[in-house]
Amino acid sequence: MFNFTYYNPTRIHFGKNTIAEIDTLVPSNARVMVLFGGSSARRTGTLAEVKQALGNRFVVEFEGIEPNPTYETLMQAVEQVRELNIDFLLAVGGGSVIDGTKFVAAAAVFEGEPWDILTSWGTNLTQAMPFGSVLTLPATGSEMNNASVVTRKSLKAKLPFRNDLVYPQFSILDPTKTFTLPERQVANGVVDAFVHITEQYLTYPVNAAVQDRFAEGLLQILIELGPQALTQPEDYDIRANLMWVATMALNGTIATGVPHDWATHMIGHELTALYDIDHARTLAIVLPALLRCTKAAKREKLLQFADRVWHINTGSEDERIEAAIAKTQDFFETMGIATHLSAYDLGKEAVDAVVTQLEQHGMVALGEHGNIDPAMSRDILTLAL
Repeated sequence: MFNFTYYNPTRIHFGKNTIAEIDTLVPSNARVMVLFGGSSARRTGTLAEVKQALGNRFVVEFEGIEPNPTYETLMQAVEQVRELNIDFLLAVGGGSVIDGTKFVAAAAVFEGEPWDILTSWGTNLTQAMPFGSVLTLPATGSEMNNASVVTRKSLKAKLPFRNDLVYPQFSILDPTKTFTLPERQVANGVVDAFVHITEQYLTYPVNAAVQDRFAEGLLQILIELGPQALTQPEDYDIRANLMWVATMALNGTIATGVPHDWATHMIGHELTALYDIDHARTLAIVLPALLRCTKAAKREKLLQFADRVWHINTGSEDERIEAAIAKTQDFFETMGIATHLSAYDLGKEAVDAVVTQLEQHGMVALGEHGNIDPAMSRDILTLAL
């Protein structure tokens, strides 16, 4: 196991009716901006609950943060924060809203061009505004980590950043807020969490038994409960467990002391930036092909994955590895998520375009070994056609 430092300051309030606890978590004299996406926050009553919990505090709403939040929209929020002297941000939504709020928290007090936050991966941050979140769509784990991804439409660029200054101070996780989610978003959340785990698990062994077993358990919960969530949308226990799995998948716990991959995400980000495909769906396209192209380097962990997660322990090693990858691909399809570029009406031209974008953004040495160069990225995308 590698040396590591583990730090996570986010306070989690989990369970039914926990939105009311915002009153004790936000300073009583705060000037608050509530950031959210579309009309669902209003329609479901979540926004009204949040505003009731905020009581007599000064509150301004910022609506319209997109799935895959854009720099252009977020800079409008930054302008309002500065104009109105806002000093506390509250994200109400899924990972995109929380990611966007992290950027606003950093950009509003940044001295310089805010896009530089992303091009520097967040290393140039020295301060950020305090903020909390109310999670309504479990998927990204953004409610309990220090990472964010922002898209700049004008540049067709989707870039991540991370910094300890953008951990949420608190996050409210009420599983009942997920009951009304469309099937598409539920499926996306399950697959997103699944791939987050594999990016930290399917690398190479470093004798990190705790992290491995934790990751394997989380994957098995997703495999078991993911399809049930589609057919039993108001089962509290199913939704509660999926919500907590998505948080634990990317809050740093299973990331400690182990190598990471993240090539699937970097390639997937370019697909989203170019073709506006849902983030989770790009991951479902890329991961099976990537595992097939890197199976020699990932051999030991893929065999462990086959045995411990999918219970595949017969056949040759190559047969077991392929069976595990096929099972993973079938799981995504069972969740209603297509795993080939052709299902999104994309062909070889998309392969060329994505590889060009990867090169332009310096994504030329991806993966846990840094060996996924543009040629291998092309092979992965071609296999995913």
